[in-house]
This record gives sequence, structure tokens and C-alpha cells, in this order.
Amino acid sequence: MANSLVSIQIIPKTKNGEDVIPYVDRAIEIIQQSGVKHQVGPLETTMEGELGELMKVIEQMNEAMIALGSLNVISQVKILYMPSGITMDTLSEKYRP
Repeated sequence: MANSLVSIQIIPKTKNGEDVIPYVDRAIEIIQQSGVKHQVGPLETTMEGELGELMKVIEQMNEAMIALGSLNVISQVKILYMPSGITMDTLSEKYRP
């Protein structure tokens, strides 16, 4: 069972104020390619897995933003670390119809 839930909102600073959506799309693509369980929300994406693995995904996301031409990147991250195990479903099951 996964030991962490990590939510991330990535905010790249573009050179000339370009739309950031293509950058965000690329960041989400990196999460999808990683194979970790995730859920895309309107303001952030939540990933489920081992903390070290999820932090590597975040590192790859930040590096990709720079490779695309971003001057810098703000990553707003929330981490729930629970060594005994945690899932997205566990936290949200009581709110589903």
C-alpha cells in the first residue's frame, strides 16, 4: 500500500507571459507517464505512492518546465505521509454518493 498522498499545483513563469496551460499539460503528462495513481483536479493534481517516488516525479515536472523555456517554477505541494498506508479512496470514500 502507498505511504503518501502528494498534491501539486505547478506554476511556471513564462518568458513573455504566454499561456501556462501547455506547460501544465506537459506536467500532467509527466505524471501520467510515471505510472503512479493520480487524480487531476481543477487546481491541483493528487498522486498516490511512495514518497520518494512521488518527489522524483515532482522533480521531473520542474525540470520539464525549465526545458520548455520557463524562467522559474513555483510548485505548491501538500504531502500526507502515513507509513502504515494511505490511499485517495480512504480519504474521500465518505463523500462519494
